[in-house]
Amino acid sequence: MNDVSKDDAVVTTLLTRFEKIRLPHALEIKKQVDAGETLTEHELMHLENVLLDSNKIKALVDERPDLQPLYAKAIHLYHEITAKALENAQRSGSDS
Repeated sequence: MNDVSKDDAVVTTLLTRFEKIRLPHALEIKKQVDAGETLTEHELMHLENVLLDSNKIKALVDERPDLQPLYAKAIHLYHEITAKALENAQRSGSDS
């Protein structure tokens, strides 16, 4: 398998995982934090794994302009989630 087809296979796998696993989970977490809930340990671990993965694939995305808008939107979504989760956690901590 040459490098181009290997990269295409990696991109296909990443996009499938994002569409079927990561995005639905992120949207569910966003709904929870938008409702004022704090994150569970499982959700925190999920977000940490997403961050680690996003750093690993950044070089691949940099070489694929067609992926950059999706990557940027995904990073923005995760930023919104973490910012709102932090706000909720701070509010929850001040309520006690």
